Amino acid sequence: MEKKMGNPAAVGLAGFGLTTLLLQIHNIGLMGLGPVVAMGFIFGGVAQMIAGFQEQKMGNNFGYSAFVSYGSFWIGLGLIWIFNYFDIYKSTSSDVGFFMLAWTLFTVILFIASLWVHKAMAITFGLLLIGFILLVIGHFGNPIYNVIAGYELIACALGAWYMMAAIIINDLAGKDIIPVGKPFISK
Repeated sequence: MEKKMGNPAAVGLAGFGLTTLLLQIHNIGLMGLGPVVAMGFIFGGVAQMIAGFQEQKMGNNFGYSAFVSYGSFWIGLGLIWIFNYFDIYKSTSSDVGFFMLAWTLFTVILFIASLWVHKAMAITFGLLLIGFILLVIGHFGNPIYNVIAGYELIACALGAWYMMAAIIINDLAGKDIIPVGKPFISK
């Protein structure tokens, strides 16, 4: 009998969703940055990277690329915040804007790839792409767009949790209780 493997995407999506949600609660002005930094390193960063390395072992290039990369994003963003706080290496708003622009371009690639996964994945990556574009605009001089991105990216975070819930609940139920939809582009 073949041993059943757990789906690492459940943890990767949980880490991405939770950390993204916390940052957006900060971006809309409801909490400080401390919890975001902590979760950015641990759940958004380390846990997502572990999930990505497990996806690689399962042969899932999309999950591997997404989770390891966005885990690195969270660790990198956390380091920017720490370096700024301790005045080690200051990053201006436009410096962070270029950081966000690079991640926007990377997200374009994964958004296109997500069209072959399923609708929930493509919608979540579409929301992520829009959010990054808004953050780029916000960091290059119009900060109200960071607040707009905050509200928009809450939907993205909830999309990640929706997929996480589908993985866990559908597996336990033995059938599709939470639908994720067919891919927008079939193979």
